[in-house]
Amino acid sequence: MTVWAMYWSATGTTEKVVTTIAQTTAACLGAAFQSYDFTLPGMREHAPEFMADDLVVFGTPTYAGRVPNVLLPYLTTVRGNGALAVPIVLFGNRNFDDALIELRDILAADGFRPFAAAAFVGEHSFSNTLAAGRPDADDLALAVRFAEQVANRLRDGRVDLIEVDGRAEGQRTYYQPRDRAGNPIDIRRVKPNTSDACDDCGLCAAACPMGSIDLQDVRNYVGICIKCGACVKKCPHGAKYYDDSGYLYHKAELEAEYQRRAEPSCYI
Repeated sequence: MTVWAMYWSATGTTEKVVTTIAQTTAACLGAAFQSYDFTLPGMREHAPEFMADDLVVFGTPTYAGRVPNVLLPYLTTVRGNGALAVPIVLFGNRNFDDALIELRDILAADGFRPFAAAAFVGEHSFSNTLAAGRPDADDLALAVRFAEQVANRLRDGRVDLIEVDGRAEGQRTYYQPRDRAGNPIDIRRVKPNTSDACDDCGLCAAACPMGSIDLQDVRNYVGICIKCGACVKKCPHGAKYYDDSGYLYHKAELEAEYQRRAEPSCYI
């Protein structure tokens, strides 16, 4: 058996949780470990060849309560070939809504056998204060315990399709930000600005999971922005920033409303 960590992780939070779970499970089972990071565009041109005796810990973030829609075309190309799977989603302290059940169903349709699942908390892509520093030590300790339970379940042969929270039929539409009067806030076309602190190092272009930042001119966008936070959080000079009023309003509302510590949900 090989235990795989396979993930999309623009700011590293999904990577931390998925890798911890996969490595711990592999150690418990005495199995080989491999990883596949499909965050960058070039890595979404193909996928590993899985075998029926593999176990894939498969992670994505939660965007607006669902699996990021930009990943859906790629996810339909991944073939499980009967491999076991543990779907994992990360959410930014609000809620994971239907993201976990959606990822479970995608993997099942791809020929995987999802028999355990979990939703963990990661620092919100919009914010440095909303779920700041998460996954933290407590989250990763829970990830280790969850992985041990995954290994035990596998040893016991309990690999039936896992039931998780969410709508199995008629999944909810994507979460819609609204102002206090109930009017929708549309930030889909919003893109970051670049301040004079930029020294043209190109790290933002290299980190953009959509390949949307021009490497020759990092102030120029050649594709969509999905608000993943990679360019903002990875810039060593803090030169990338948003100034759109709707974006800033929504960010402030999230930070004010979801200050409590959200906890992971594990299904095993």
